[in-house]
Amino acid sequence: MFPILSDAPYAYSKACGIISKSFTGKNYSALAGIHSLSELERLVFPDDKRELPGHELLLDLEHRFVDRAVSQILSIVESYDKPPSLLLNMLKVYEYSDLKACLNIIASDKEDLSANKEMLASKIPHISDLGSFKTVRFQAFPDITAMVSGTEFEFAASDITGGVDITEIEAKLDMQYYLGLIKSLQELYAEDRKVAQQILVDEICLRNCVWAFRLRSYYNKNVDETAKQLLDINVSAVKSADTKAAKGRKSHSLAADALLSLDLPLDTRSSWNGWKWEKLLNPEDPSAHWSVNPRFFQNAASQYINRLAARSFHRIPMTTSALFCFIKLKQFEEDLLTSVAEGLALGMDSAGVFSLLEVSV
Repeated sequence: MFPILSDAPYAYSKACGIISKSFTGKNYSALAGIHSLSELERLVFPDDKRELPGHELLLDLEHRFVDRAVSQILSIVESYDKPPSLLLNMLKVYEYSDLKACLNIIASDKEDLSANKEMLASKIPHISDLGSFKTVRFQAFPDITAMVSGTEFEFAASDITGGVDITEIEAKLDMQYYLGLIKSLQELYAEDRKVAQQILVDEICLRNCVWAFRLRSYYNKNVDETAKQLLDINVSAVKSADTKAAKGRKSHSLAADALLSLDLPLDTRSSWNGWKWEKLLNPEDPSAHWSVNPRFFQNAASQYINRLAARSFHRIPMTTSALFCFIKLKQFEEDLLTSVAEGLALGMDSAGVFSLLEVSV
């Protein structure tokens, strides 16, 4: 057995307490039978009910779901005198997400940026409060140079002002994020690292597949354009902290499954037989012509990663990988609550949303 960080028992105990009160696993049933946004608000935020009309309440709830997840994750990270870098990098996903949102606004409103910065500044998206762990100066929005100067995101300023396609910038940000996670994995003892790396390897593979589907279906990117934007990360870089061992291992890219998918037609189901992630594709409907549904695949991939995290959370208690799984569970819960809220706003009930997402209650 390997040494346990002195702060880990308290952090793990706190994480267990949070999970026991979260809408995960067996607690999904608490969300069953919800028919309105106000009901959902009372359930999740019983002490903070706000009198807002439908659309405003939806936006408010979406922001509060994110803030709730960030606050709970932050409370675990701050339990350490010196937080493990893996957990810090997991927390930073919210900074990456907020930066992407800002870059998309800037990219779509370049005329407003040059003509009226004050008007564009009013479009700033909701920004997560990461406390002392934030690096981007979002208060400088929409001045992207001022926002990212001196940070690891400086390249985004020159890219966006230089006219680089926003999908390429997002792909660069994703690569940087995942490489940061991979690097921080190497700080863990082998047994601890194995749990988190299994989830991370599958997540990167699936992220590449989702991105390939989106680029082909929504952006009409061709094979070469799509391939350039995948995370071409070597699996040996993830699975070994020993560089000598890594050199001796056969190379395998975590983009391989997505690259294979590029040669398969999006509208012929039989062509996907035998593909590694075939089980996550949308099923055939006898009454309609089949085509790959990127959103369905993304939901199925998210549930797959959530199940891995749920099974692994208690596998090695009081370890960094256990808290890695905790963060994964909280992020899935956040996405689930957001999906339920969006469904309710469209007139569905929570049971209908669960059915659509194929989440078992």
